[in-house]
Amino acid sequence: MYDTRHNGSVTQPTELLDLCAALPVQVIAAGEVLIEEGLRPDHLLVLISGSTNIERDGVAFARVDTPGAVFGEMSVVLDQVATATVRASSDVEVYAIAEPLEFLREKPGAALAVLRVTAARLDGMTQYLVDVKQQFADRDDHLGMVGAILDTLVHHQPGHSRTGSVRDPEATAD
Repeated sequence: MYDTRHNGSVTQPTELLDLCAALPVQVIAAGEVLIEEGLRPDHLLVLISGSTNIERDGVAFARVDTPGAVFGEMSVVLDQVATATVRASSDVEVYAIAEPLEFLREKPGAALAVLRVTAARLDGMTQYLVDVKQQFADRDDHLGMVGAILDTLVHHQPGHSRTGSVRDPEATAD
């Protein structure tokens, strides 16, 4: 599960909540979708209360329930469709940011808070991947390839590449 809590001098997610206080609040019922994989979200969302599940290809892989968590930031920053579905697992309240790029430009504190929340997710995922790599480092079978695959992913530079997948098997990298 992603954890958006930080200690010390790092921005607290509650700072983002404070910056969003004047924005409209949406209430989403348990079971409803906040963001749908494969579609372009029309808002950046900041969790006020409730619990959500994050799903990809119909498989839930994370639970997010920390006030100040952000949804849709990857789509906004990368200008692409959502890579995962966010589904309310309880009734949820979120701040809805209708013009996210404008909001982030006008409120640098909000941009920094979103960056820190996203960096915390990346840090958690990196720690997990290092653990997986270490677990399979001595394998001589296909699981032994995990290290090489993770190295490739870690060194991948951003761009507009599209890799093939179950949904888009003929996609190619630029």
